[in-house]
Amino acid sequence: MASEQISVFDMFKIGIGPSSSHTLGPWRAAQRFVQKLEETGVLDQVEQITILLYGSLAKTGVGHGTDIAILLGLSGDDPVTFDVNDVLPKVARIQSSGKLELGGRQNIDFSYTDQLLFLFDQSLPFHPNAVTFQAFLRNGTAVSETYYSIGGGFVVQETDSTSVLSEVELPFPIDTAQNLMSACMRTGLKISELVLENELSWRSEEETRKGILNIFRVIKECIYKGCHTEGILPGGLNVERRAARLNKRMLKGREYTDYDSWLEAIRAGGKDFGYILDCVSCFALAVNEENASFGRVVTAPTNGASGVIPAVLQYYVAFYDAYDDNKIIQFIATASEIGSIFKKGATISAAMGGCQAEIGVSSAMAAGALTECLGGSQRQVLMAAEIAMEHHLGLTCDPIGGLVQVPCIERNTMGAIKAITAAQLALQSNPDKAKVSLDAVVSTMWETAQDMNVKYKETADGGLAVKVPLSLPEC
Repeated sequence: MASEQISVFDMFKIGIGPSSSHTLGPWRAAQRFVQKLEETGVLDQVEQITILLYGSLAKTGVGHGTDIAILLGLSGDDPVTFDVNDVLPKVARIQSSGKLELGGRQNIDFSYTDQLLFLFDQSLPFHPNAVTFQAFLRNGTAVSETYYSIGGGFVVQETDSTSVLSEVELPFPIDTAQNLMSACMRTGLKISELVLENELSWRSEEETRKGILNIFRVIKECIYKGCHTEGILPGGLNVERRAARLNKRMLKGREYTDYDSWLEAIRAGGKDFGYILDCVSCFALAVNEENASFGRVVTAPTNGASGVIPAVLQYYVAFYDAYDDNKIIQFIATASEIGSIFKKGATISAAMGGCQAEIGVSSAMAAGALTECLGGSQRQVLMAAEIAMEHHLGLTCDPIGGLVQVPCIERNTMGAIKAITAAQLALQSNPDKAKVSLDAVVSTMWETAQDMNVKYKETADGGLAVKVPLSLPEC
């Protein structure tokens, strides 16, 4: 059987919040449907379009911005480049005007109420996150396609393979941690070095380096913006943004004008344990508050968990003098390989596996990456990833109001701290004496996901989502 091929740029995608599975994925699905209409030469013949949302996309779609993403995707906008300040205004214009410019050129009548349907009680068997697009043509025929958003911004159709197979021939095809360990032992390569060798099958080293550094550019801009933006998060929960207030308190009046001077101000604060904890929490809060506000973020490996890896990477950059291109590339490359093992062996979709599949995986990715960057061996890297996930097993996804806010934002701070703790434990341990392997924890996570009640899988039907009244402030 062919190995699933996952690039760094599959695990880390630039997009718009708040959810990779409920926002970025549906956005991409809408773009794919428009492309299908264009390729078959019928885009200009479309008179009406209907969108059907099933399962988790229906139940928590409004809270996750699924409707917004789909309308923008159908309008021909791209989440990598679209102006985040125009996300809500453009959707408001579509709703008020009753007009949708399909593909950016075919102007059709559109009723948000009648043609964007949330089928709360219906679910398709292939995957909980399903959306069907129906385009009705002037000649009386229709074009219909169903897409599944399987987590991390990945979108498939039932007739596809869920894997990207045989696209290229990788020098080091990896499915499991054991495969990875064997390749490292055989070649003597670090995990990040092996990843970069595989990336050469898709593009030049220069292109890969440039792409990874662009990922970091978006990450640091997101952290910086989140640390300097106050206010209330959208969605109706009235959750107050906390990163900016925490950032001001940490810096105690020290001044700065941009990311670089802000980084120096953070470093000048010292290395007191409590201060570092505040910094890591602040970094994670900043990213996820941006994510919850339809800001530009990087899936890491999802939007709901997009603050963990940036927080740990920023911790490494700030407190280990690692503001260096090579070190940043090493961190992101290592993290991507850990994430790909979880995607191949389990899932990175909360709708399939609960929050263990998002915060747990991101924590494992960050732990492994930090361990390698701090000089850990390949075995210690895998041990750190295992430790981080082991202590997220069974974590449910129960977003209050269907929003990626409570408990999601704070969970990113916890995932980041656990990742740092896991890395420190692994660095001080002999991995040969570890009782649990990374492959064993991946398998256990998948079994746990299959056993987990569906009400804890991003449906907002259980847990905190039904225990906390929407009128209460965040605790």
